[in-house]
Amino acid sequence: MPADFNWAIGGEAGDGIDSTGKIFAQALSRAGRHVFTSKDFASRIRGGYTAYKVRTSVDQVQSVVDRLDVLIALTPRTIDENLDELHEGSVIVYDGERTSMQNVEIPEGMIGLDVPLKSLAEEAGGAIMRNVVALGAACEVTNFPIENLDSALEKRFGSKGQKLVDNNKEAARAGQNYVADEYDHEFDYDLDTTDNDYVLLNGDEAIGMGAIAAGCRFYAGYPITPATNVMEYLTGRIEQYGGHVIQAEDELSAINIALGAARAGARSMTATSGPGIDLMAETFGLIATSETPLVICDVMRSGPSTGMPTKQEQGDLNMALFGGHGEIPRFVVAPTSVSECFWKTVEAFNLAEKYQTPVYILSDLAMAVTEQTFPPEAFDMDAVEIERGNVVDDDTIDEWQNEKGQFKPHALAEDGISPRAFPGTSGGAHMSTGLEHDELGRRTEDTDMRVQQVDKRNKKVETAQEREDWSPREFGNPDSDQLVITWGSNEGTIVEAMGFLEEEGVDIRLLSVPYLFPRPDLSEEINDADDVVVVECNESGQFADVLEHDALRRVKRVNKYNGVQFKADELAEDIKETLEA
Repeated sequence: MPADFNWAIGGEAGDGIDSTGKIFAQALSRAGRHVFTSKDFASRIRGGYTAYKVRTSVDQVQSVVDRLDVLIALTPRTIDENLDELHEGSVIVYDGERTSMQNVEIPEGMIGLDVPLKSLAEEAGGAIMRNVVALGAACEVTNFPIENLDSALEKRFGSKGQKLVDNNKEAARAGQNYVADEYDHEFDYDLDTTDNDYVLLNGDEAIGMGAIAAGCRFYAGYPITPATNVMEYLTGRIEQYGGHVIQAEDELSAINIALGAARAGARSMTATSGPGIDLMAETFGLIATSETPLVICDVMRSGPSTGMPTKQEQGDLNMALFGGHGEIPRFVVAPTSVSECFWKTVEAFNLAEKYQTPVYILSDLAMAVTEQTFPPEAFDMDAVEIERGNVVDDDTIDEWQNEKGQFKPHALAEDGISPRAFPGTSGGAHMSTGLEHDELGRRTEDTDMRVQQVDKRNKKVETAQEREDWSPREFGNPDSDQLVITWGSNEGTIVEAMGFLEEEGVDIRLLSVPYLFPRPDLSEEINDADDVVVVECNESGQFADVLEHDALRRVKRVNKYNGVQFKADELAEDIKETLEA
């Protein structure tokens, strides 16, 4: 396991928890350290417990763990919420002058540092900088060079003027100096720096970046947690490449606007969460029937209904696989890491256009808000390939016209993939409808044509199964008789959990599945294993159900649905107990 360090700040919504955590994560990243963050926040503007945790190491980290080394506590509840993760020697930084913290009790065996955060911040230029004072105190506790924090502060506040940057630097040093002067203590933490260069971003940002790299030039969406950051990332960036972002009045409008842009020939996309996917279901069928390529990102959260908007869950799988009335061909792609959010988004746009079929990108809150470090080469733009599929031009369109010179946008192609003509293509004028139609796109109730069109649309998925690589990602011992299967954001956590399992002599093989429809046939792997455990963040085991259907064998399950993502150490214990059951 990595020699890691775990830091957190907690308080109430409105206390600047998120911005403070991001500044510290950025400072660690700029110091050449790997970073993995997690958030716990309430769905309200002010009030309610919120926290930001940073795990860091000089080695790669891919999960949170059940341990905290330094905690900045802005409220007594922060200590109570994190008590199980604190240990002997943990450092708790708090402001004893703050009314709610005046009588705070530091648990036995832990080190409490009473730092007048607000007073020191006021001396540096304003009480609003009290959290930066706390960051300076953390630098002293961890022997972390404060110059790296300076760099992050410059990035955060540089656009607001040098005076504000200087004030924040002064506030950080005030916290550092106060701890150095007032506490004669040798702390157990020493955050080494390296010369490595890392990119720090979260899953929503990676999806937005992947969309731009893939040639997406139109995005329509409606703000909804936790998908909003996709739209925020694209806004102001996609315009630099000739694209546009439209904020619609609701999710139904968003997908219909995106559909219109796709019909006009633009690579188009929308993103939402569970409640929005429900509203988009009707248009989803129109997209498939009209054979329009469109990418739909579902950043899952706890449901059903409004559920818990700021909590983790993978409960939308059944909706993505089977949602919509009638039988709808589709692709469902689930990135397994933040970097895969980039690459799977590129792949989703290619799949959509090559097969003229809607594509779901199935992400979740844990991945959306998690910031993680990667080397820049993880996002090699030169490796991005754009495939627009069976697009006809003025020279090839006659191959797809009838004897009257009419273009056939729904031609009964042997591989199921009809031709596609962008607006303005000579001889390519045509219509499409959500009603069943003939090859010209005209509505029909002819029984033979109905069967031919349904078979043709479904044939595209069969063709894709033959032409594309749908293999899972594999980790661990390929010869182990103990098989663990997962999908989506759980991959990194299980990879780290394998380290804990190895220490206890538990040897497993891990298959992480990024393609949910069509999906790889894992029947042989499942039936050859002595024990099979499926790990996912939902109550019923939706992917486990699908695998049991495919392999005709019962599997064991590890499910979590309390709104909190898996932690590597707890998951290792859960897998071990399930294998032994």
